[in-house]
This record gives sequence, C-alpha cells and structure tokens, in this order.
Amino acid sequence: MEFHDVLRVAGIGLLIAILHLFFESTGKKEFAFFLFFVGYIYMAIELLRLLRLFFFEISSFLEWLIMTS
Repeated sequence: MEFHDVLRVAGIGLLIAILHLFFESTGKKEFAFFLFFVGYIYMAIELLRLLRLFFFEISSFLEWLIMTS
C-alpha cells in the first residue's frame, strides 16, 4: 500500500464529510444520504482493492518462505 493511496482515501473521505455536513445544514437530507451512500460504496471498493493487494503480498511472502526451506 502506498502513501498516496492513504492520502487519496483520506482526502475523498474529508470531502464527502464536508459536503454531507453542508447538505445536512441546508436541509437537503436526500442529497446528504445519497452522498453518504456513494462514499460508503467507494470506501468498500477501496477496502476490497487494498485487501487484494495485502493478500497478494502475504501469498508471495509465503511462496518465498517455502522456496527457501
């Protein structure tokens, strides 16, 4: 996982949080809910991508460990 991946997820999370607060304060709760839903889907996709990278690294480490034994 790269540092720019963490910054991208944090930046998008902050942007979504600020927009959500803006829509909540202006009384547009349906936009706030839609924004929350889109943010939740985005974070779930990013989590799955990062988990895939994590398990790939673990499997390559285990393959290397078996080769050196």
